[in-house]
Amino acid sequence: MTTKVYVGNLPWAVTDDKLKELFSSYGEVSEAVVIKNKFTKRSKGFGFVTFSDEGSAAKAISEMDGKEVEGRALKVTEARPMEEREPRE
Repeated sequence: MTTKVYVGNLPWAVTDDKLKELFSSYGEVSEAVVIKNKFTKRSKGFGFVTFSDEGSAAKAISEMDGKEVEGRALKVTEARPMEEREPRE
């Protein structure tokens, strides 16, 4: 079963490939995505990494949470499902 991990406080220069590279040493990464603004295409400063197994994700969370990357301390937790929001008018 795959496990998705939230990675916050990313440096603006981090790309999908760089995010995958940062976490690949903890296990098989099936997907790494930096979330971007849909208009400017600039990073929003967070992303998600999907691991192929729960153990790898747990190890990555424990070892990467608080780790400094390019001067910024990462916030790494297990991803939660997106909450429903009221539609904008």
